[in-house]
Amino acid sequence: MDRFPIAVSTRRLVAAGLLVLVLAALGVRHLRPGGHVAALSVAPIRVASAASTRPRAAAAMVVDVEGAVRRPGLVRLPSGSRVADAVARAGGATRVADRAGVNLAAPVSDGQQVVVPRAGVVGGVPSATPAGGSAASGPVSLSSATAEQLDELPGVGPVTAQKIIDYRTEHGAFHSVDELDAIPGIGPSRLADLRKLVVP
Repeated sequence: MDRFPIAVSTRRLVAAGLLVLVLAALGVRHLRPGGHVAALSVAPIRVASAASTRPRAAAAMVVDVEGAVRRPGLVRLPSGSRVADAVARAGGATRVADRAGVNLAAPVSDGQQVVVPRAGVVGGVPSATPAGGSAASGPVSLSSATAEQLDELPGVGPVTAQKIIDYRTEHGAFHSVDELDAIPGIGPSRLADLRKLVVP
């Protein structure tokens, strides 16, 4: 009658001994010489960089800003910039600038030239006012004339004058008088009348 409890106890002792041997074997496997526990190798977790998830910056444009600005020359602008951004990047307009002669809200494109005209400049030379009060006659520069100066040309009203300025803002300075043919409202006959009154 007493053998059955003894057998059960023996089995429990054997099982406990086996468990101790297994744990000891595992412990020895993860021990380095000197008694230090070896570091378990863990697969690195790749985390997407915040920079890779950011949208790429807009492509830069190079615009030539000339005329009545503090730092004329080439400026870099992000895509979608306006003439006002180009003028600001060039240091802003000077005191002698004729702000009405340039459309600050017009968009700019890569390689464009933005010209901020100087007040009282006609054809690149300061206009003089004689004693009679009338402005001195001379060719009008399409690249620097103000809207008021273009409006005084025969056959050119305020609307066409603004179209000339918008064309100049979009395409840069005029290289030839023949470019006026691209302005809506200026046909061959009007171009022939203006040819002797204007210069690029």
